[in-house]
Amino acid sequence: MREEQEVIGRLLDFARRDSRVRVVLLNGSRVNPNVAKDELRDYDVIYGVTDIASFSRDQSWIAAEFGELMIMQHNQAEEDGEDWEIFLMLFADGVRIDLSFRCADEAAQIEDSLTKVLLDKDGRLGELPPPSDRSYITTKPGGREVEEGFNEIWWCSTNVAKGLRRNELPYAKFMLDVIVRDALVKVLSWHVGMNNGWSVNVGKAGRWLERFLPEELWTSYVRTYADGDPERIWEALFETGRLTRIAGLAVADELGCAYPLEEDRKVTAYMRQLRGET
Repeated sequence: MREEQEVIGRLLDFARRDSRVRVVLLNGSRVNPNVAKDELRDYDVIYGVTDIASFSRDQSWIAAEFGELMIMQHNQAEEDGEDWEIFLMLFADGVRIDLSFRCADEAAQIEDSLTKVLLDKDGRLGELPPPSDRSYITTKPGGREVEEGFNEIWWCSTNVAKGLRRNELPYAKFMLDVIVRDALVKVLSWHVGMNNGWSVNVGKAGRWLERFLPEELWTSYVRTYADGDPERIWEALFETGRLTRIAGLAVADELGCAYPLEEDRKVTAYMRQLRGET
């Protein structure tokens, strides 16, 4: 796998030679001081350019500048009326470059705190503060958001139970591992935030929760993962409820809002009934 110096060098050499490219920004884990440095980190790069569409029409620059592709995903995005072209590229040697093409003027207005300027041909950006993950820290939620988070877990847990009762494995797994888990990660991120002065980033999908959660909560969270065995999914579902109760009561107490104990009790009883326990 190519070293960082070589990859960044190729990105900059291409940008310097091509008059369409005016700004080069590096984002994400490569500039995050709190991320462990390993070879699997992506190169999240933005080219601020004068003609976005031309890079999409003729894609010969990919192989010519960066080498043989293993696989690529080409996406378009739109934000505030601005169209982007995004090339997610995994190369044959394992290097991954996520290269976005944005209008140069819009790229210069970026507010992502994990941003390092690699090239600014026209002086559009000025001096940026050192990269940090301040844009990604868990912020203190309002009471309504907290209550909606609890409700999402308990409401959608009933769908997991129904899927299991009907022997609908894909549906049950989707509801538990995607819908319910997203809400659970949010509750756990609030638990982490309140115990760390609302100053830390748990990462996408809670990838760094283990760093911050008390050991007993992390162990409980691990038990919320199950394979395709229905009995183990039931156990993971009830562990999810138990963890929600423990973390949720602490979060509600800290933030001065109500934890839905009665809903918790009734839904748990209902799910046990669907399982055939009563």
